[in-house]
Amino acid sequence: MPFATVVGVVTSWQVQGIDSDWVDRQQAACRRLPFPKMEYVAAWAGPVIGISAVVVCVLLAKRLRRRGVRLAEAKLGIVAHIGAWAGVLTIPLELFLLYATYSPVDSGPVLGDCG
Repeated sequence: MPFATVVGVVTSWQVQGIDSDWVDRQQAACRRLPFPKMEYVAAWAGPVIGISAVVVCVLLAKRLRRRGVRLAEAKLGIVAHIGAWAGVLTIPLELFLLYATYSPVDSGPVLGDCG
């Protein structure tokens, strides 16, 4: 579960790399290029993976509690507790990068000296 939290953040962070590559390709071609669909996929995958990790951690914690085990007494309980809080802290970053993908860029990429 902590692995899924990290994967969610890394996937969301790839949005920045995809966008930078797209701008560089536009500048090299000296023309506007279509927006890469992979950026949308990466932008949505981050929050989906991050929220899924939190849900799994909460379900694991509830399962342990139903068995009568305190979270601090079991390794899986500690992992679930830490994983849930790590996920909750990273979800705002993932959601911000999703928002940034859909927000319009006022100036757009500068194509440079194409003359």
